[in-house]
Amino acid sequence: MKRITKIEANEKLQKTPKKLRVAAYARVSTDSREQIVSLEAQKSHYEAYIKSNPDWKYVGLYYDEGISGTNMAKRDGLLRMISDCEKGLIDFIIIKSISRFARNTTECLEAVRKLIKLKVFIYFEKENINTGDMESELLLTIFSSLAESESVSIAENESWAIQKRFQNGTFKIGYPPYGYKNVNGKMVIDEAEAEIVRFIFAECLSGKGSYKIAKALSEKKALTKRGGKWSSTVVKEILKNEKYTGDVLFQKTFTDSQFDRHTNRGEKPQYYVKGHHDAIISNEDFEAAQAIIVQRAKEKNIVADDEKYLSRYPFSGKIICAECGATWKRRTHTACKAKYYAYTCNTHLKEKSKCGQLFINETDFEVAFVNMVNKLIFSKKVLLQPFLNSLKGIDQANALTRINELETALEQNFDRRQVLTNLLSKQYIEPALYAKQNSELLAEAEELRNEKEALYRSVNGELENAEAVSKLLKYVNNNTGLAEFDADVFETHVDHFIVYNRSEIGIALKCGLTLKERL
Repeated sequence: MKRITKIEANEKLQKTPKKLRVAAYARVSTDSREQIVSLEAQKSHYEAYIKSNPDWKYVGLYYDEGISGTNMAKRDGLLRMISDCEKGLIDFIIIKSISRFARNTTECLEAVRKLIKLKVFIYFEKENINTGDMESELLLTIFSSLAESESVSIAENESWAIQKRFQNGTFKIGYPPYGYKNVNGKMVIDEAEAEIVRFIFAECLSGKGSYKIAKALSEKKALTKRGGKWSSTVVKEILKNEKYTGDVLFQKTFTDSQFDRHTNRGEKPQYYVKGHHDAIISNEDFEAAQAIIVQRAKEKNIVADDEKYLSRYPFSGKIICAECGATWKRRTHTACKAKYYAYTCNTHLKEKSKCGQLFINETDFEVAFVNMVNKLIFSKKVLLQPFLNSLKGIDQANALTRINELETALEQNFDRRQVLTNLLSKQYIEPALYAKQNSELLAEAEELRNEKEALYRSVNGELENAEAVSKLLKYVNNNTGLAEFDADVFETHVDHFIVYNRSEIGIALKCGLTLKERL
């Protein structure tokens, strides 16, 4: 008879089951303000979704800006994720759809096979495909081929439909400029915003520059389209927009065969539609404003798209006079036959009686910035970390969840409109039926966008400041001190200087803080 002895297991050698390390991948808008909110919404969604599974561990969200999915070589976020898979940092990936991963069938399959060899599998939510399943590759080939052909078909159909609407003047502007809103598919004046537009043009025609106009709007507590801060750039965009005259120039940009967008400099036809909608500004006032802008550019030797001008000096346009609100100008001074640079208030240069601020040496601004950075490095736990915690403490979970739902609904709305356009281009439906159903879908999309815009405004400011503070905190945590002025660090973290007097300035950071420094 066999004799069997049981050998008890050593509990110390038993290991806790290893959790699956799960990452998510997404593409987000190229608009910097919208990108922050969209990214946070998707991060919140995937983090909650992944953490709800007790067998999963959330690794993070990898993303690329809203560029075409037809070429993987341009997508740094995706390549970084694949690199981390090669390093053994990721076991499983969740992606919303195959089209978000790649619309090029060959590249899609190559990437998937590469990840499968690394034993890293992908779950595509929309198509309900898990590349870990045996039959997935056939489905993946089919769906990625459809996605590739769909990207071309959509582009061709959309281009055809848009060109038709350009030619007959019926193209509807999906995102009206500040001062307008869409009502039942028609662009109408928003009187509250229109008053601001009229104020901007009136101030320009009275001789004020874009920075002073932006400063005045900030003091009036006027809101931009998305509730952000007014800047000289935003003011200039309004001053140069022909839509305020009631006219529209269509096809200012175009997309090439590689899905890259370009400014239309004559490569494609353009369509100028007069009387497209109600005007806020007269043609005479608009032309006068353009003449002023051109004249100012000539006086400052500004050439359009001239990178040399745009990067001429770190402090250009970023020193503001607290006494009169004007910007300061860089000038060459001479002392004891030695030349040095200093900044002087533009108002003081023109008429000393209107501003008594005297010049300040350029090196004084540089030293003040270095001192401020070193103080932040020393006191980061007292100032920056609590400020960041207060920004992150704002409960935005519900808003971010709803934004994610709205973005999904907008994508579905877009897909339905593409189907309609495809049917019309192939003459499967009558133009009247297309117009009716397309109008209903556009109205639905407008409602969804309006709700999304309202949510963006509610969270955008805090998220922008939180991102800027996180970036600054990361910098000070990785540095022990700044020995000399660094133009790149200044550009990254500082919005502008405020000159109170010759012995004290304010350094306005991009995160919303303004710190005072003695000169």
